[in-house]
Amino acid sequence: MPVAVVTGANRGLGFEMVRQLLQRDFTVHATYRTSPGHLSTLGDERLHLHQVDVRDGQAIDEMMDAVSAPIDLLINNAGIADGRWPSVEVIDFEVARTVLEVNALAPVRVTQAALPLLVEGGGTVVMITSLMGSIGDCMSGKSYAYRASKTALNMFTVAMKNELRERGVSVLLIHPGWVETDMGGPNAPIQAEESVNGIMDRIQEQTLKLTGRFVDYAGLALPW
Repeated sequence: MPVAVVTGANRGLGFEMVRQLLQRDFTVHATYRTSPGHLSTLGDERLHLHQVDVRDGQAIDEMMDAVSAPIDLLINNAGIADGRWPSVEVIDFEVARTVLEVNALAPVRVTQAALPLLVEGGGTVVMITSLMGSIGDCMSGKSYAYRASKTALNMFTVAMKNELRERGVSVLLIHPGWVETDMGGPNAPIQAEESVNGIMDRIQEQTLKLTGRFVDYAGLALPW
């Protein structure tokens, strides 16, 4: 039975990923920061819950010790929005620092901790990123910290792709679309189930030859 680890899994996209992975007969290790939320409703013996703040290296290491099995799939989904500041003059740099730490550094920290198990499993690392991290697509501006955090995540991932490919691990950068979640808001045109269906298709087709690609949930290549 394949093993998956999903961060930020207690609601929205993360929860839907867990649900669909269980349908695909994965053993799933799912993280949450403060409350398991909807995860507590699943009641599946293949689901293992871990309370982890992805900024906490010790908590991440303890989770990987608990997994203690080859990892086929790691989905770095945990993330936060910024302050949606209306102008550069009012950026809150403490908030910006937290956004960068959670969205850009934490996925790398989790991947680093999981790497021995990923190598053992010949696994795939999925970074849930955003088109908002695209420099080429940044026409409207603003969302300063969120955009910068996803751009940094993209660069971290591309920078590690060759090293991980040599160790049998593939990486995938995927934009889930504008999804109706707590972060996406009620006006988003895409439902979580549709987005995650596409994400699962992209994961299934991922190979070492495709490592480092930046696509949306439907498979469309995105500008850097």
